[in-house]
Amino acid sequence: MDRRNFIKLTAVTGTSAALASCGNPEHQLIRFVPDDEIVPGIADWKPSICPLCSAGCGVNVRTMDADVEIIRKGEHGVMRMNVAKKLEGNPKDPISRGGLCARGQAAIQITYHPDRIAQPLKRDGARGSGQFKPVSWDDAIAELASKIDALDDKAALAILTRPHRGRRSELFAEFAKRLGAPAPVQHELFSNHVLRKANATSFGHEQLPTFDLARSRYVIGFGADFLGTWNAVVPQNAAFGEMRQGRPGVRGKFVQVEARMTTTGAAADEWIPVKPGTEGVLALGLAQIIGGKQGEYTPEQVEKITGVSAKRVQRLAKELSEQKPAVAIVGGPALAHTNAMFTALAVNALNVALGSLDQPGGLFFTPGGASATPTAIAVGLANAKLLLVDEANPVHSSPTAWRVKETIEKIPYVASFCNFIDDTTAYADLILPDHSFLESYVDRTAESGSLEAASASAKPVMKPIHDSRATADVVIAVAAKLKTPVALPWKDAEALAQSSVGGQQSAVSVTSRQASLKPPASSPRFEEPQFAGEASQYPMHFLPYASHAFGDGSSAHLPWLQELPDPLTSAMWSSWVEINPQTAAKMNIADGDLVDITSTQGTLRVPAVIYPGIAPDVVAMPAGQGHEHFTRYASKRGANPVSILAPITETETGALAWAATRVKIARAADADGSLILFAGEKYEKPHDRETR
Repeated sequence: MDRRNFIKLTAVTGTSAALASCGNPEHQLIRFVPDDEIVPGIADWKPSICPLCSAGCGVNVRTMDADVEIIRKGEHGVMRMNVAKKLEGNPKDPISRGGLCARGQAAIQITYHPDRIAQPLKRDGARGSGQFKPVSWDDAIAELASKIDALDDKAALAILTRPHRGRRSELFAEFAKRLGAPAPVQHELFSNHVLRKANATSFGHEQLPTFDLARSRYVIGFGADFLGTWNAVVPQNAAFGEMRQGRPGVRGKFVQVEARMTTTGAAADEWIPVKPGTEGVLALGLAQIIGGKQGEYTPEQVEKITGVSAKRVQRLAKELSEQKPAVAIVGGPALAHTNAMFTALAVNALNVALGSLDQPGGLFFTPGGASATPTAIAVGLANAKLLLVDEANPVHSSPTAWRVKETIEKIPYVASFCNFIDDTTAYADLILPDHSFLESYVDRTAESGSLEAASASAKPVMKPIHDSRATADVVIAVAAKLKTPVALPWKDAEALAQSSVGGQQSAVSVTSRQASLKPPASSPRFEEPQFAGEASQYPMHFLPYASHAFGDGSSAHLPWLQELPDPLTSAMWSSWVEINPQTAAKMNIADGDLVDITSTQGTLRVPAVIYPGIAPDVVAMPAGQGHEHFTRYASKRGANPVSILAPITETETGALAWAATRVKIARAADADGSLILFAGEKYEKPHDRETR
């Protein structure tokens, strides 16, 4: 790859075009944190918890007095107050360990975002128009309570949330239980539900594992971008650094198996491309050799199924056997196929063969980190007459074929607790905006990332700057306002958050946990992965992947993240599709050419990036863009790869198999050869390809 020209294309052409399409927003970024109005004084540091992913990293927040524009009940103007200025990792936190990722650094923009909802709103136009008018908190709470009272059957109340690693989930679950409503529906695009279920089967723990990378000598990954976007990235990066450089004379080896090179794969000593959906066969082949057993997964059979040579399979098994402690990690696209449960169980079997369970350098389960089983969104919303939405955006992060938008449109009444109008909240009848995390009591119980139990709670670090309210306080107020009041066990948001500190399962010794492990009695049977779309018509595998900046799109409204260059392509403010150079050459596709990506569900048109770190029969696209509604920085920007996914699911759990869609690609034809579309804008292009 000619990196000089590549950077020139993505960083100059891509960024300039994208910025032009949204009115040069970089000139507004300074106003997000009130640096210009700093009052001379001494900075203070206060603890809090980052909300931008499930890891819940502990942070320290630098605060100082400043003049800030506020919009609160009875107040609208500039006020001098103590406000947050900067976020850093908390060295005392067992999850962040003093580190913080780019998303965590940008989380401060949630508080000062110019499009943040400043007061309760009521729909003032057609559903989905995003048109609302202000209402008072008293009227908003009274209206929601009256709508709940009007339900003849409380089973018609649905609660839709994103997964939380704190007591917020318990709040909604308890509210639903005491009201007689169904349990809340948890929605997450890049779900780890399959892995949790597999771990419950194999080890007796329905949660994600914690990997003791710092003491490992050999790590083999199957699809999990654990240094970029998968699971608890910050502690995993810290432990990986210790594995590589923290022991004089010892440098652990790392092998990554995947169809597209991730940030994690780029850090590997050896990167192994594999046929999508066959990762589990390689894992079982390695386990069979390491265990000295005869079986159907011989190196020759593994080569036939996966495309990984028999010689390499034998060498990897030998290295894993000799360089212990060793551990295997699985996640991401490897668990996004119809046979994902087979793959997860196969990697678990490999870890059993390696003897890595609860051993230094192996894998552990953080005490107190068990997760609840989510309900499928189609089932949870099927009979709803009233819907409560909390930080979930399934209209954007679900396949169009699921018809989530149409389902929500038919629900008579929708209330949202979100503090931004996103694709789902745009269909709400009432919005009761939450505080930002810096203005709230927050808490976390870590699922993984720490070898010991890791619960934390924190007080607000600053006063609210808008007329928002903590969602816990609103739910508690609504419960008390009902004709038949529902008594919840917490009096307010402070009591809810602080109750997370007591009663948590304490850390226990390795020996005492051994008895709870249930190694699989036999190897799982391989199931051929199924794909949507006939290979003859749709020859390419389509791989959407979590964005380093946006995850599944939930942080695309933060401009610091929009302007963050992608670590492997340098692109920003835009969408693109990655194509192998051999494939691109055959189809006469060059960097920057518009490409049509077509599945059985529809077509997307995006610029091409020629990327050697991807298999020839795979095309990949980052998720996160393509919002219809999500502030001035993310609305109508780029394209949403989730929209063309087929509604195909994993066979045992019903989880979306988001890597199981086939597509065909072609250069986009234009009428006169002189017009392209980029980030929603039209630009005249020269016919000279090199200049273009």
